[in-house]
Amino acid sequence: MTNHWIDLKNSDVLLIMGSNAAENHPISFKWVTRAQQRGATLIHVDPRFTRTSAKADLYAPIRSGTDLVFFGGLIKHILDNELYFKQYVVDYTNASYLVGPDYDFKDGLFSGFNPETASYDRKKWNFVTDDKGVTLKDSTLKDPRCVLQVMRRHYARYDLKTVVNVTGMPEDKVLAVWNAFAATGKPDKAGTILYAMGQCQHTVGVQNIRALSMIQMLLGNIGIAGGGVNALRGESNVQGTTDIALL
Repeated sequence: MTNHWIDLKNSDVLLIMGSNAAENHPISFKWVTRAQQRGATLIHVDPRFTRTSAKADLYAPIRSGTDLVFFGGLIKHILDNELYFKQYVVDYTNASYLVGPDYDFKDGLFSGFNPETASYDRKKWNFVTDDKGVTLKDSTLKDPRCVLQVMRRHYARYDLKTVVNVTGMPEDKVLAVWNAFAATGKPDKAGTILYAMGQCQHTVGVQNIRALSMIQMLLGNIGIAGGGVNALRGESNVQGTTDIALL
């Protein structure tokens, strides 16, 4: 969790996905309501229409277990339409780093996969460095081997038609959610993502949260008031240790 509950009041767009916060986390939702009162947009993506859905400005239904495809489509949408916060991405992420020639992705597997041990040799994923061991970068983000361009190719498969077919979400809803949240990729806007066990308890739970983190870094929503990737925990002692970074 990168932000405190109270900080939710500073958000311009709040995406709740994998949580019924209005019913299960009412104290945190108090600050979501404060944000709405100052004009923020609340989006709820969930297989069920819940009390959170009823409070949302935009509700979008999704087929259970297809979150990762939805996130992949959002990443593609941000990249294709140049909606990312370029200066933030260059200064505060590894998007400009050049990836080594051994890195590849084919037929669902990254380079360096050993089928006998079902593990990866991560040395195949190293960045390019100079003779002093310093990572080489391309601040223009145009080099085909820079992380942003590698990312663009990786997520090219998540086109709108595929996302609609897999998630079952109507096309107009998909675009409405993507456009609303991607609009926070500006210096004067902040967007936060709230989730609970609806994101974590999947076979791809780790990938779900990593995808959320990548979306927020592309939009410049990490390390700012009203931004972040924020988990809503089930009990206060767990939430407290998260809030003060003990986890």
